[in-house]
Amino acid sequence: MASIRRTLSPPYHDRHYQNGETPVPAPFPAQKPFAASAKPSSAPPGLGVHRFLAFVLLGKQPRRSWRRSLYRCLLCFLFGFLFGMTPFGHVNELQAHDFSLDIKPSNVNVNARLENAIDHPVRHDEFLHKSSNLEVGAEARANSDGSSDLVPRKQLIVVTPTYSRAAQAYFLNRLGQVLRLVPPPLLWIVVETNVVSMETADILRKSGVMYRHLVCTKNSTDIKDRGVHQRNTALEHIEHHKLDGIVYFADDDNIYSLELFHSLRQIRRFGTWPIAMLAQSKNKATLEGPVCNGSQVIGWHTNEKSKRLRRFHVDMSGFAINSTILWDPKRWRRLTAHPIRQLDTVKEGFQETTFIEQVVEDESQMEGIPFGCSRIINWHLHLGAHNLIYPKGWLFDKNLEVDLTVT
Repeated sequence: MASIRRTLSPPYHDRHYQNGETPVPAPFPAQKPFAASAKPSSAPPGLGVHRFLAFVLLGKQPRRSWRRSLYRCLLCFLFGFLFGMTPFGHVNELQAHDFSLDIKPSNVNVNARLENAIDHPVRHDEFLHKSSNLEVGAEARANSDGSSDLVPRKQLIVVTPTYSRAAQAYFLNRLGQVLRLVPPPLLWIVVETNVVSMETADILRKSGVMYRHLVCTKNSTDIKDRGVHQRNTALEHIEHHKLDGIVYFADDDNIYSLELFHSLRQIRRFGTWPIAMLAQSKNKATLEGPVCNGSQVIGWHTNEKSKRLRRFHVDMSGFAINSTILWDPKRWRRLTAHPIRQLDTVKEGFQETTFIEQVVEDESQMEGIPFGCSRIINWHLHLGAHNLIYPKGWLFDKNLEVDLTVT
């Protein structure tokens, strides 16, 4: 007869527990270790893979601290760095010319460009824009060591005194069109007497040139003295605002070439050049200005016997100065800090030389432009009609008399 045996349950201690606690079963007896022939584990029990690596590398089980994280990060960084630097497969060796920073121009079909230029001519303003960009590129390559540092252009400060007369609009528009062709930066300072006229302001707004419209409040009936006070007003403005650039007195009735304004940017302190002048009698032309050996001034051109007493034989539009001379005397080692101004107490024809004597000591501090002073780059013509009155607003109230009747 088969017998059925029930597995014995772990013994419980038959005792009462306070507060209704549940009796806890007794643990099983500890198992006996394996036979002595079994090899113990080489790592402490309960270690993972990363703990095993740390145990092998460090020789002991790491403590639970910040050093553990630091060692792990350093180990991963070193492993990743070595893995990234290891070359896999064949890598082509790069030649030195493969890393050239020079921009190689693409192949250009010259015939196609010429045909396109004929079919689509370039406008004049586009040509000027491209020409100014080419000039900037040439200045950027000015250094002989091949560096591409951009050399900024000097600012030109053109001072123009003006007054109301019959040909004022013609003169201002003509000068404004010339200044518009000059590459920037350029500042046109126009000075009027007593009040700002709406006609002049309208011409300046339409000129397309950066300008400042000033007013000279000092009254003067003489035309020559009026120009002196107007120029002094501009000099005070430049000195007060410490404008940096080349100051040039450009009367509105003179004729200027673009080469003149390009040459002005070569001046360091004081520059001068010869001028072709039409005599007051309108029957002959004279030459006035420096005689140069290269850029060194060695003499003067003059045909006026009454002007031989002057120290420097220069016309008002025949020289230009660095504006820092006006407001930075220490830079130029000036002996006095007295403001540099034009004088209205001297005779006519001596205002230029008395002004220049405040700027330079002798011809050794002058620069002749262009090189050799061999070309005429501006003209002084006495063509103004002083007795004619310009129409209000440049508009006629009524039509002029008819000379020829339309039939």
